[in-house]
Amino acid sequence: MSDRFEVERAPQRGDAVLLVVLFLLIGLGLSALFSASYNWAEQLYGDPFRLLRRQALWVVLGVAVALLAYHVSLEALRSTVPLMIAAAVGLMAMTFIPGFGEEYLGGRRWILLFGSSFQPSELVKVVLVFYLAHIFDRKQDRLDDTVNSVLPALIVVGFFAALIYLQNDFSTAIFVASIALLVFFVAKVRLRFFISLGLIAAPLTTILLLTREHRVLRILAYIDPNLDRFGSGYQVLAAERALVQGGLWGRGVGQSLQKYGSLPEPHSDFVFAVLGEELGFVGIVLVLGLFAALAVKGYRLSCRATSVFRSLLAFGLTSLISLQALLNMAVVCGLVPATGIPLPFFSHGGSAILMTLLMSGLLLNVAREETRATREHSYG
Repeated sequence: MSDRFEVERAPQRGDAVLLVVLFLLIGLGLSALFSASYNWAEQLYGDPFRLLRRQALWVVLGVAVALLAYHVSLEALRSTVPLMIAAAVGLMAMTFIPGFGEEYLGGRRWILLFGSSFQPSELVKVVLVFYLAHIFDRKQDRLDDTVNSVLPALIVVGFFAALIYLQNDFSTAIFVASIALLVFFVAKVRLRFFISLGLIAAPLTTILLLTREHRVLRILAYIDPNLDRFGSGYQVLAAERALVQGGLWGRGVGQSLQKYGSLPEPHSDFVFAVLGEELGFVGIVLVLGLFAALAVKGYRLSCRATSVFRSLLAFGLTSLISLQALLNMAVVCGLVPATGIPLPFFSHGGSAILMTLLMSGLLLNVAREETRATREHSYG
């Protein structure tokens, strides 16, 4: 009886750790966002709490969505995959329709729904991972048949990546396609497929990258920000100053200087720079540790899953959150060119936090299903 008890309890302890990590990320994210945004919000809206309130409302809605995602049957969700795809296509198409689509900084990435803006590409990330986990689970024994088993999935991924690119969001298009290809790889799609795809995609991606001036300027700013200190390199240098001035222990909570104009929109893609300045290297390690803990729990869940679908779903969801966080922090540290991709749980944005919490709920759902499967196997 004691052995059986231990088998049942282990996954539940794992769920508790993941849940604690998620709550810590939510709490720390809201705190960092408020510190980074209150001066900007006061100057723009006359209300220092405006962005915090909006984000908190999205968090409340996101937690409700996460609870729903946790309790719903994954098999029931699988039956709605065609509807998911159709809804994602419809919402993406709306960004190009005048009156629905909202343009900001040259991109048409948002739609107006019930008085709030929503970014459909955030939903596409989740839908694609769910779709790929579903389709590769069904076709696991037919992956040698590339035309009938792998090519349809690639077409769906390419279609959504193209829609995101047409929204003038090159970075997100590349990120979504990369995560999708990681799922292809973990699903054990043959190596020759990736070689063939690489020979086609590499030159095409290079051409697309160099067709817009701002992308070229970002690459040049990455190579040497001082070439254009007051243009494309400005934000990179400001983020670097913030991290350096943070030192080991940081200036203290709320004491960042770079957020007062030196760092454009510090509440968004570069909120990690403000956090590093205020909490120092210790705070950076703390945030890295939390995302690392989430990644370890998610990937371990993927490795131990008893079904291909749950394994691929856990892998894809974990990759979406952890690799996006890693990419954002790498940009702030100057390790990769600026991408415009937000930091999960921290950057301001209702669509992003809503979808991040949805993914968190689905991850916990996979863990719950694995607990149930382990219990049934134990009693069997």
